[in-house]
Amino acid sequence: MSSLVKEDLNKKLFKSLGQSLYEFIELEFSGQDRFYLCASVTKEEQVQISMVKHFRVGLDEKYEISEKWFLNDLEMIDGKEADTDNPWFDMHFKKVYSWEAYSCASKYSFARTLNKLNEMYLQKDLKIVNFDFTYINDDPFWSSNNGDCLVLMRICFYASNLLCLSLCPLPIG
Repeated sequence: MSSLVKEDLNKKLFKSLGQSLYEFIELEFSGQDRFYLCASVTKEEQVQISMVKHFRVGLDEKYEISEKWFLNDLEMIDGKEADTDNPWFDMHFKKVYSWEAYSCASKYSFARTLNKLNEMYLQKDLKIVNFDFTYINDDPFWSSNNGDCLVLMRICFYASNLLCLSLCPLPIG
């Protein structure tokens, strides 16, 4: 489902603005409107972060940028608590914006993307605090576009290993 939304967002909004959409996450908001936080790159190779409103007009899906910032202006991403499973995070520009992602995994996916785009285009000292850096750093396992699925797969792998180990008889000696 999310790949269809990403394709639709890219086609209907970002391509028409001359940008390439790299990542998006759904934000939790009260009300009927849906909002996405998007990371894109402009033709001038500037990394842009946009809050996009998603709505319907009849049977047609529409997207509108409500607010936008440049990654160059981002001072810090605060994941709130690294050792708990929570979807809340803050992004510090000139003003601090507090967000609730759809899931903790999507919060990590977005922070990972911003970190990667920073390395590709800016190489600035981007502060990323209160995240588990095992999931932020761009090693080969996490560099895929599968995001949430990879996080879930790794958790399941560790859980199945623990289950197998707990069922093994201990040697009597």
